[in-house]
Amino acid sequence: MVEQLIEPEGSTGDIPGNIRELQEQDESLKPLFVKCSQGNSLSKCDMQFVVRNNILYRVKNDVEQLVVPTCMRQNVLKMGHSEPWAGHLGQDKTLNRIAARFFWPRLHLDVVEFCRTCPQCQLTAPQKKSDRVPMINMPIIDVPFSRIAMDVVGPLPRSRTGNRYILVISDYASRYPEAFALRKVKTRQIANALIQLISRVGIPREVLTDLGTNFTSKQLREVFSLLGIKGLNSTPFHPQTDGLVERFNKTLKCMLKKFVSETGADWDTWLPYLLFAYREVPQASTGFSPFHLLYGREVRGPLDVLKETWEGQGKEQKSNVLSYVLKMRDKMAQLVELVRSNMEDAQHRQKC
Repeated sequence: MVEQLIEPEGSTGDIPGNIRELQEQDESLKPLFVKCSQGNSLSKCDMQFVVRNNILYRVKNDVEQLVVPTCMRQNVLKMGHSEPWAGHLGQDKTLNRIAARFFWPRLHLDVVEFCRTCPQCQLTAPQKKSDRVPMINMPIIDVPFSRIAMDVVGPLPRSRTGNRYILVISDYASRYPEAFALRKVKTRQIANALIQLISRVGIPREVLTDLGTNFTSKQLREVFSLLGIKGLNSTPFHPQTDGLVERFNKTLKCMLKKFVSETGADWDTWLPYLLFAYREVPQASTGFSPFHLLYGREVRGPLDVLKETWEGQGKEQKSNVLSYVLKMRDKMAQLVELVRSNMEDAQHRQKC
């Protein structure tokens, strides 16, 4: 299974490296080479085609997209949608993931058709479209992992390692999710998972949970008190306040259905890959990927490795530490303002 996840069918190991030759031989790309040779300038949509290092690219809004020849498009679509690192997410997120790195004529239509006819997505599609989990507009949080929401998924089929539950944690600022496979969901297990999270992102100021006995025990409240955490509860009358984690739970369960075996005993082995898939793509409410908002940069994923393979190199930005820190500080300040604006717009659309 490990080999399947690291180098699945259609991965870079099956892909020829001479991308320039394939581009030139592709009839559908000849008009683009003509545009490039004519020295096309940036149009009103800020788009142009350029040849760099003998490879054809489309440049749009400062995004450099490698132009993919017809014979390799199915590989890109599989890696952008069907592989564990991609998670079988929907059309918009699949298009976002691919278009951040690649381009070809009718890309959008090809993504729509690929997702629509995906066998796993068809098998696990709900019989009817479920209601979107509503959310009450809560104060917008600027600092990642200052406020988090926690919930439990399960009981699930017992995995080979004995796990039956998933403790799900979602960050309100970045929408960055964490998920811990657990055998039990008692205070000790929840506290241990929380400590693992804290070791990576720091101590949250607020933790929002429902009123389940998993989260209302005296012992867990004492843990919160010792760590200086304010415990918040959604109520039976207003469960929408916990809508963020509920929405992610639905997405995670849907993703798991498309990968787990018939026995369901391997569900916990898929969690890291599906978390990566979710964290990698922009969220509608913020306009950015959870990874970008937490770390200030985009994650290097399988499609990036594919692009670098075709380019024949791995670009490394040379920068001294001070320069990097200064650039990162300015970038994160800009991100906070953009995210706040996007989230305010999203809340306004919910009211309409």
